[in-house]
Amino acid sequence: MPGDLLDGDKLRPGAGTYVSDGKIYAALLGIKTVKSNYINIIPMGGRYIPCVGDSVIGEVEDIGPSNWLIDINAPHPAPLHVNEVPWRVEFGDTARYMNVGDVILAKILMVDETMRFQVTLKDQGLRKLQDGQIVEISPSKVPRVIGKSGSMIQMIKGYTNCRIFVGQNGRIWLDGEVDDIMHAIKAIQMIEQDAHSFGLTERVKEYLESVTQQTAAGSE
Repeated sequence: MPGDLLDGDKLRPGAGTYVSDGKIYAALLGIKTVKSNYINIIPMGGRYIPCVGDSVIGEVEDIGPSNWLIDINAPHPAPLHVNEVPWRVEFGDTARYMNVGDVILAKILMVDETMRFQVTLKDQGLRKLQDGQIVEISPSKVPRVIGKSGSMIQMIKGYTNCRIFVGQNGRIWLDGEVDDIMHAIKAIQMIEQDAHSFGLTERVKEYLESVTQQTAAGSE
């Protein structure tokens, strides 16, 4: 809750927090997370607040001669400079590599005190995403979709055989057979709707087991 004291010795104040008398407090209603020695509050609703190191799924919104503007579901777009992509891009030649509407898996490179931020594609696994489908959820529900040590998302991948990337900004990219994608999306929507309810993991597992059994029976 806003005004709640946030425990954590040697941690630094991150997004959604403020400092008073040397102590860190929550500035908004949300979920506490700790990443890279920063304590952050993920808002229960509203737009995504970027944190350095977050993996995000973004869409190219505009193009300049030396950068792209990426919609990452934040209060304003994030610049992606030509120096932060794996290609050698000549000045003015940005549209040859990525155009408006292209979707990327990126990482938050920088966030400053005025909430300006940049993204990068220069890290392992980051790239332009081809095909697939994107579903959006509240950024505050992302930790529940991922699960403890990745348990929930691994279970969904295992039952549906889908490739899935979960962005911290509430966007999830899925690729696979059409029916499998629909089953995975249904499971994700169940998690978003009942994120704080007891026994959620078992209910999602029962749903995935039932649909995969139906699919197996139909193929016999």
